[in-house]
Amino acid sequence: MITKFDSLFAGYVDFENMGYAGTPVNDRWYSNDYLITAYDKARDICQLMDRLGYDTFWGAEHHFQREGYEVIPNILMFNLHLAHVTENIRLGCGFNITPMWHPLRLAEDFAFADILSGGRLVFGVGRGYHTREVEVFGSPLRDQEANVDLFEEQVSIIMKAFHEESFSHQGKHYQIPPEGIPYRGYELKDITLVPRPLRQPVECWQPIQSVSQRGMNFMAKHGIKAFIGGGVDEGGAAKAVVEGWRDIQASHGIETELGENLCVGFHFHIADTPEKAVRETTPWFEEHIKLFGPLRLGPRALTPEQLRGLGDPKTAPFSPHALHLDELVKNGSWLIGPPETIIERLQEVEEMFPGLERIDIEHPVSTPRAVILEQMEWFAKEVMPAFKGRVELKTTTS
Repeated sequence: MITKFDSLFAGYVDFENMGYAGTPVNDRWYSNDYLITAYDKARDICQLMDRLGYDTFWGAEHHFQREGYEVIPNILMFNLHLAHVTENIRLGCGFNITPMWHPLRLAEDFAFADILSGGRLVFGVGRGYHTREVEVFGSPLRDQEANVDLFEEQVSIIMKAFHEESFSHQGKHYQIPPEGIPYRGYELKDITLVPRPLRQPVECWQPIQSVSQRGMNFMAKHGIKAFIGGGVDEGGAAKAVVEGWRDIQASHGIETELGENLCVGFHFHIADTPEKAVRETTPWFEEHIKLFGPLRLGPRALTPEQLRGLGDPKTAPFSPHALHLDELVKNGSWLIGPPETIIERLQEVEEMFPGLERIDIEHPVSTPRAVILEQMEWFAKEVMPAFKGRVELKTTTS
């Protein structure tokens, strides 16, 4: 039963000249003074969510993006700041890209921020998808096998550090502690993370996009929960992912209802009619596709013909291969239209996945600050009560 609503904000500035006919992604280059306006934007969204009863605000770690799309380099530091200007909302790491960290430094920083925030931080890990970020930090991304090997060893170390009073590790990339290290009269054999996180075991989330046996087995082994972005197509691939996730958990002795230990993310926009919602959202949707399409992310994989057309504003709007928002509205993977339409769609998702408790709602990258604030308030007042109200009623009558 859906009872919790989150929102992920990737950390982007307000843009001009958006859409397929707008400024090409690689031609955007903003001043430092303008790039940092994304931080006030994120703060305002988080404070509004806190007042309106949302459960978790998720930030995203990214680097070197002078184009202005994802400009929060340290979500642990930022979440600690947000903890000081909010009251109750949980603050999620969506996600810390472990190949850009030393695993012990990431474990320490999260634990320290978690304690200073009073236990309001939520841990999350990811492998990365920008070569400019991961490879510049000296880790592999183009070599996906090497990226996965490094990621899994790092996360295994982090989990040991979080949950064991003392530990050691010998692996392909790390030996902790190194052999033969003398320390105050003895030879170092193990170490202890100081401090360790406030809440044990540590709640951890990771994005999943496909039914990867290796990836899901690794997550289930470590008790990591799954985050699916891009909505759920009725009867489509996402349903197979959810079913695969349930089955993998069961193979590790974790019996769940379909949808349990899962968060499903939807892009959304509310308007009086579906047509108006599509019309208003289209420039931001198209900008979103321009950014993520070439990175093989987004609502679905784009064909080579679609990818070739994205970079040219003169031809992209007229390409017969262009992806349009109407397609995603028809298959139900984006929540677009009046509040009652969105409620009905979420109820359908709830029926498909009875164990699902958590929904993430967010906007296409490039949506203006004023629109996000208006939409988040509208959603909280017109959609959330249809779900959260059931919990409050049950609590009152029991």
